[in-house]
Amino acid sequence: MPGHSKHPIDPRIIRTRQLIKEAFIDLVQEMDIEKMTISRIADRATINRVTFYLHYRDIPDMLEKMADEMIEDLQLVLNQDVADEEDWLMLVRLLEYIAEHAKFYKVVLGTKRASVFTERLLNMLTGVITSRIEMRGPESLVYKLGIQKDIAIWHGSSALIGTIVSWLRNDMPYTPTFLAKQFFMINNKGLY
Repeated sequence: MPGHSKHPIDPRIIRTRQLIKEAFIDLVQEMDIEKMTISRIADRATINRVTFYLHYRDIPDMLEKMADEMIEDLQLVLNQDVADEEDWLMLVRLLEYIAEHAKFYKVVLGTKRASVFTERLLNMLTGVITSRIEMRGPESLVYKLGIQKDIAIWHGSSALIGTIVSWLRNDMPYTPTFLAKQFFMINNKGLY
């Protein structure tokens, strides 16, 4: 989904960024991010260092921009405008997308090496759960059961991240649909 902004991006830019991303994914499986160099990334991506610098200032900038892109892509998948859609169907779409891009997500969420991605995903999920609770208002089980809203949000977003990370670390033994249904059964069929 790269290049989904208002202005079309040159396909060469998209391709180069994809090469850099793939090189990063390969290298992070071999070494700690702290030991990664721009030269190694460029060599693995079959580009030169100058080309890397046309896209990113440094490795932290690359990680920030990749995390931004990840969140943009996930927000498109979730399509938060669909207010009346059942929550578990939204989760199925999210899990299907993560499964389709499992190599990337296994690296960035399934290891402790790239916390910027987990933090961004946690923030996004916190926002999604908050908006779902607020959209339902007094009809939300959070309100009906007298659960403090912020505690429900913390629990929901953290439990979902933990579930996704464990699912990835265990090579996705369940389909996205089955996992989403199980998650919602555990969480009182739509607490959020």
